[in-house]
Amino acid sequence: MSKRSPTRMCLPLLALLLISALALPPSSWAGQPMESLGVPPGTQLPDTAKAPDGAGPPSWTGKAFRQGVVSVANPYGAEAGAQILEAGGNAVDAAVAVAYALNVVEPQSAGIGGGGFMMIHMTKSGETVFIDSREKAPAGAARNMFVGVSSPSTKGIAVGVPGMVRGTALALEQYGKKSLAEVMRPAVKLADEGFAATPRYVSASCNNRALNYPETKAFFCPDGIHPRVEVGEIVTNPNLAATFKTIAADGPEAFYSGDIAKGIIEGQKRYYGTGKPGTMTLEDLTNYVPAVRKPVEATYRGYTVKSMPSPSSGGLTILQMLKMVERFPIGDAGQGFGFGQTNTLHVMIEAMRLAYADRAIWMGDADFAYVPAVGLLHPTYVDQRSSMISLTQRITPNPIAGDPRPFDVAALANGQRFASAEPVTGPGETTTHFCVVDKWGNVVSYTNTIESSHGIGVFAGYTQPDGEFRNFGFLLNNELTDFNTTPSTNPYTGTIGTNDVEPNKRPRSSMAPSMIFDPQGRPIVAFGSPGGATIINSVFQVAMNLIDHGMAIQPAIDQPRISVTAASGGTTMEPGFSQSTIDALKVLGHSISVASVSDIGSVQAVDIDLQTGKQYGGADSRREGTVIGLPRPQGKNR
Repeated sequence: MSKRSPTRMCLPLLALLLISALALPPSSWAGQPMESLGVPPGTQLPDTAKAPDGAGPPSWTGKAFRQGVVSVANPYGAEAGAQILEAGGNAVDAAVAVAYALNVVEPQSAGIGGGGFMMIHMTKSGETVFIDSREKAPAGAARNMFVGVSSPSTKGIAVGVPGMVRGTALALEQYGKKSLAEVMRPAVKLADEGFAATPRYVSASCNNRALNYPETKAFFCPDGIHPRVEVGEIVTNPNLAATFKTIAADGPEAFYSGDIAKGIIEGQKRYYGTGKPGTMTLEDLTNYVPAVRKPVEATYRGYTVKSMPSPSSGGLTILQMLKMVERFPIGDAGQGFGFGQTNTLHVMIEAMRLAYADRAIWMGDADFAYVPAVGLLHPTYVDQRSSMISLTQRITPNPIAGDPRPFDVAALANGQRFASAEPVTGPGETTTHFCVVDKWGNVVSYTNTIESSHGIGVFAGYTQPDGEFRNFGFLLNNELTDFNTTPSTNPYTGTIGTNDVEPNKRPRSSMAPSMIFDPQGRPIVAFGSPGGATIINSVFQVAMNLIDHGMAIQPAIDQPRISVTAASGGTTMEPGFSQSTIDALKVLGHSISVASVSDIGSVQAVDIDLQTGKQYGGADSRREGTVIGLPRPQGKNR
């Protein structure tokens, strides 16, 4: 298939990546900014409610920039990053500013009570690294601690040791240009002075998890039925503002000691009904250290795709799926492999089922267990897995994990453990992702989370001697339910599961901040997604849309998606695929469920035309995706 050779693919992809959703001139925004956020036409809102200058609806394309692009799932987060770029910060500085701002405007998704993975590429050195601020289990955690606990993800026992504050501080220290206090200023202002509630903020305010504890309920949904604010009303969080000011003034250690640390420890001890308190101690907080990791990578049709390694399963699973479908002529509509055609979707579904079977057995925290990363991506092993995909029928019976150990370069020492069989894991309903490129060409792809919506549903804090609750304004994560909530056994070895709970261990993640590099090793796209286990499939499909289907970044994000997250699972499809294709997939043996709305992931991305130096961005309308490019129109900088 000569049309798929690296040299033939390079120029078309780079040309097609020139179109993105970016800022339009101010005149184009007359009467439209808040409509893009779902606010009825004619609604009069305060100035703070307006979409940031330079931001445009994600579906509009055409404008390129040279001084930086920020793509975020929320307009206020995008504005925070743009302000730092305008003030001379680099992509790392801007990304940290976005992360703190999102704690204010997307508190249900992410914040300092959680953690994440920041992928950084520094153009001058050519270095690509990850700052791993994934939460850890406390020293008092036990393998069976979730057994018998009703709804463990809403209980204190689910709280992992938060990593975001030390992780972002490390990123700034090693790769940034500005101080933590400087990049936190937009977030402090948002928390102090407020922001206009967006539709997504309001719609999440009265979900069950937001009602778990009195202080959370009072803040989000006082009567348990109606949100505290309507779309466009100003939301402030003075408790979070005070917490931010303390961290900005005293440094990251103020979070891991003193009053804030007491609020974390006491907050995770709270629970209602049948449950267990958390076991985190001050020593657990003191001992938390973020990790610096190298990406996992593989080539796909001449490009190099790099993504998050262990403790995430995201990178390995995405790369496995890409390698499994590489032998098929994806993108050739004449052979039935165009976008949305039956053959294309069928092989994607089968690759997902095979890769998720391996994920369940072999992936976990490599700091604690043997994860055969090389073997899982070995050409012979991937070919063996891919050979199970037939164009005439669904794999039956359901595929089981293969054994990549013979293809792995790492020796398996006695006593090392394997991952579990078909784990029972907690929910992964939210999370957030954003990307930044600066005028120097440095790029960040960052996925950040507190796990489920509103974490365990409790603010960090404690009851004071006068009976008042000392509220620090940020929600505690429920990341530990990303471990197997039921102890499990490896079917190959009989040893305990890699993703079973152990003290100081990081739970397995699906987060997959990623980048695509050209054949010369230069980054051309950075992207990622929230969405729990569907993160993997969202990133996989956008990569295929770019490389195989030759789409520009915004159309690649906008296209409907499919998802299978278990070898035995059925296929969920977003609206937009033809009924004839759905029927054909059913004939092949697939169980198909069409979602009522497009809700598989929320991809944000930036891309770079290396020939011209122009930069573009794409944002997902499945949430409140916003792209801001620099320079902004004259007189519109803030």
